[in-house]
Amino acid sequence: MTPERRARINQVLNCRQPELAIVLENVFDPHNIAAVLRTADSVGVQDVYVLNTKIARHKKFGKKSSASAVNWLTIHAFDTVEACFTELRNKYQKIFATHLEIASKSLYELNLTESVALVFGNEHSGVSEDALQWCDGNFIIPQVGMVKSLNISVACAVSLYEALRQREKQGMYAQSRLSDFSRKQLSEKWNLSDE
Repeated sequence: MTPERRARINQVLNCRQPELAIVLENVFDPHNIAAVLRTADSVGVQDVYVLNTKIARHKKFGKKSSASAVNWLTIHAFDTVEACFTELRNKYQKIFATHLEIASKSLYELNLTESVALVFGNEHSGVSEDALQWCDGNFIIPQVGMVKSLNISVACAVSLYEALRQREKQGMYAQSRLSDFSRKQLSEKWNLSDE
C-alpha cells in the first residue's frame, strides 16, 4: 500500500460518524440507492440499514449501482421492521423518520449531533406505519413550492448535509469518533478493497 493511500484511509476513518446512520425502507430504485450511498460516504456515515419487507431481499449492492461507495460502507440488511428497529434502538438514542404530518418538525429543528438514525421511505408510499411506530418523531424538509416532496436521494442528501453542518460546528469531525476496534476492523477491510 502506498503512503498516499494509507493517509487517505486514515483521513476518512478520522471523519467517520458512528453515531449517525440512515435507514432505507423499501427503497428499490438502483439510482436512488446509489445516490444515497455516495452521499452517506461523503458525510462520514458508516452504517446504512436496508429494510426490505416488500420483495425478495436485495441483491448485493454492486460497484455499478453505487459508484463503489458500497466498498466503504457497512450495510445492514433486514426483512422485518421489528428486527431492524430493535437493532437501531440498541445502537442509537433517537430515530427520526421523514414523514409529512402536522406534528412533524422541521429538519432544522432536530439536534443531529446526538446519536441518531434517520429513516427514509419508499419512493411512492414513504415510511410505513409499522416503522413510524418505532420512531421518536418525524421531520420534514421545509419547502415553498407546489410539490410537497423531494426525491428520496435528494431528501437524504439535504438531511445528511444538515447533519454534517451541525456536527462540523460542534467539532465532531476534528477527531476520530470510531472505537479502536471499529477503526482497526474498517482499516483492514478497506486495505483489501479496490479504490
